[in-house]
Amino acid sequence: MSARTISATVEMSVPAAEAFRYLCDPRNRPEWQSSLLSVEVPADEEPHLGQTWRERTAVGVRPHMETTVLTPFRVWAERGHWRGVSATLELHFTERPGGCRVRATGEVAGRGLWSLPAGAAGLMASAAIAADLRKAGRILEASGGA
Repeated sequence: MSARTISATVEMSVPAAEAFRYLCDPRNRPEWQSSLLSVEVPADEEPHLGQTWRERTAVGVRPHMETTVLTPFRVWAERGHWRGVSATLELHFTERPGGCRVRATGEVAGRGLWSLPAGAAGLMASAAIAADLRKAGRILEASGGA
């Protein structure tokens, strides 16, 4: 198995609680995550530990996802898998004057024939996540919060 580490940090001009509520809800993901076309999760299901959903990406990948950590306004994490590729993502929220800092960490890994595509995805993931988090911050700023 090969794995690539993911890391990105973004400053947002909204409180950590607002950023947390918005980012941890899978229903919001297609709005701010550039690679997503849709998510399959009940429309009235609130985010919770153990929540599962399925994503449909622009490149045809349809991973199964699960919330693995949900510590309100501080940490949220997920894991996903599709065929021979698995990924984890953890978001850490820290209050700062005028808003919050969101730090993303994680890993993309692949087994067997999936090692090469997972490695390629992992190479681009940190920059993509940073761009997506900046977009989420702009959406939150424009809407006045989640």
